[in-house]
Amino acid sequence: MWGESMPRRARQSSKTGIYHIMLRGINRQSIFEDDEDREKFLQVLNKYKEICRYLVYGYCLMDNHIHLLIKEGEEILADAMKRIGASYVYWYNRKYERCGHLFQDRYMSEPVEDDSYLLTVLRYIHQNPLKAKIVNHIKEYKWSSYGEYLGKEKIIEPALIFNILSEDLSRAKGIFVQFMNQSDDSPFLDINETKKISDKEAKEIIERYGNLKAAGELRKLEKDKRDEVLRKLKQIQGISTRQIARITGISQSVITRA
Repeated sequence: MWGESMPRRARQSSKTGIYHIMLRGINRQSIFEDDEDREKFLQVLNKYKEICRYLVYGYCLMDNHIHLLIKEGEEILADAMKRIGASYVYWYNRKYERCGHLFQDRYMSEPVEDDSYLLTVLRYIHQNPLKAKIVNHIKEYKWSSYGEYLGKEKIIEPALIFNILSEDLSRAKGIFVQFMNQSDDSPFLDINETKKISDKEAKEIIERYGNLKAAGELRKLEKDKRDEVLRKLKQIQGISTRQIARITGISQSVITRA
């Protein structure tokens, strides 16, 4: 399920049992190719919530990584994450007729010890698509828990968050919307691991994302397909628009507009 092993540091345990978790695609590979894949992952997350008895306070599914905000249940979190990963990867590999790893190494996690940090982490998770410039407002993104907080919850347990904000549910929801949409540049899990990607790595990523024999073929694709690939590439930390332009021959202005 996971990628090749890396030197491991002991995980920090959380006194509250709540953790911010990030799963990444191996070699920055996409882990969701379409909405059916995203639906499947949420089904798996919900299935093991009932089995492992963990609580989900937040999630956001990006193309090549996933953020979760979870409280450990009856089963230790490491075992629950193994169940989730193995189930989704088995389904994904069958669908795409592939084999091998999908997720990079083991999942990353950080403890969430107080209410203030809990709210800030949840905001960061919900703002991922906004910062990636996929949407203009977090309410537009279908694959995060933001909509569940304001509509009908399917996976999340909203009571804890709302009770922190106000005893009055209507007022709590108003404060929630205001807080979730405030600008925030706090550093979290994936921001701290940004590194520059070499041209060789970038070329391989472009070819894989576009299903191309050569990175330069990207500029020959139909506009909609080309722009779809460019949008995915711009989400990858460490790849710049200048680098994409240099490798593919597509102008930076076209890449920026995609």
